[in-house]
Amino acid sequence: MDALGMVLVADLGKSRCRLELRSGDEVLARADQHGFPGLGVTDGARLAFELLEDTAAMLPRELTAAGPSGSPLSAFGAAVAGVEASAESSRKLASLLSGRFGVPAAVLSDATAAQLGAMQGAPGTVLVVGTGAVAFRFDDGGQLHRADGWGPLLGDRGSGRWIGQRGLEAVVQAFDGGPETSLSAAAGALVEDPLLLPAWLGGSENPYRSMARFAPLVLHAAQAGDAVARGIVDEACRILAGTVTRANGGHGRVAVLGGLASSVFFAGLLHKTLASAGMEVVEPLGDGMDGAALAATRRGLLQERYIHRDGTNWPD
Repeated sequence: MDALGMVLVADLGKSRCRLELRSGDEVLARADQHGFPGLGVTDGARLAFELLEDTAAMLPRELTAAGPSGSPLSAFGAAVAGVEASAESSRKLASLLSGRFGVPAAVLSDATAAQLGAMQGAPGTVLVVGTGAVAFRFDDGGQLHRADGWGPLLGDRGSGRWIGQRGLEAVVQAFDGGPETSLSAAAGALVEDPLLLPAWLGGSENPYRSMARFAPLVLHAAQAGDAVARGIVDEACRILAGTVTRANGGHGRVAVLGGLASSVFFAGLLHKTLASAGMEVVEPLGDGMDGAALAATRRGLLQERYIHRDGTNWPD
């Protein structure tokens, strides 16, 4: 990548937009903003483009114009939520980015970028578990196999949202006379009284993200020995192992990424569950930003058919 100068790399999700200016493995500048609804919505490409353009404007102008040695910007790689929902919008976004920044642009889904970064272009499975949950596998022929990632209404089982929601359900069930749990006290970090939980969620701009905020408290209670919380966490691990099995048939390597993976306690339980199901858990070699950078600087990748490109002078 060094010979190519600098690249802009983006991870544009539903809750956050991250942008980095990179030269090789060095991050020269960063910018961070809110997310967007996804490429599948009306005018999704335009919304994504305007947000990325606005975020790029937050970077130092002298860096985006030319690098320390005078090397120009050479490519733009963007991992974007909702790519799988609209190939047309994905191609349009690549065209808009290429035209605006004057460089080849690559647009790919955030999950594809996560697999690409974690495996550095090799076949294998990635489980991304944060607010949502999805397992992605690319086989030796570059064919995509996916399980879950259906969103909070239809899926994302075992995710941070799922764990948080089950924890809050346990709180209101305890209030109604169900099993006692320390989660009732933990919910005090959100509301003063369980009776206020429905209004708190209903008034939230993103109730699913709000539910996910309770997941770390569920993990903490489980680690401290709360039986109800531990049952929720154990079930989440079993569900996620099933999700991975549907993506890879229970064989091969799997790397785990996402916010929940940063919990040593949860990661340990999940890795043990995956290993018990016959899967080899490996350390990811990178993340979604690394995957977007790889897509921006290389062609002919195993995942190529799922990358939408625009522009000329692509590297081989």
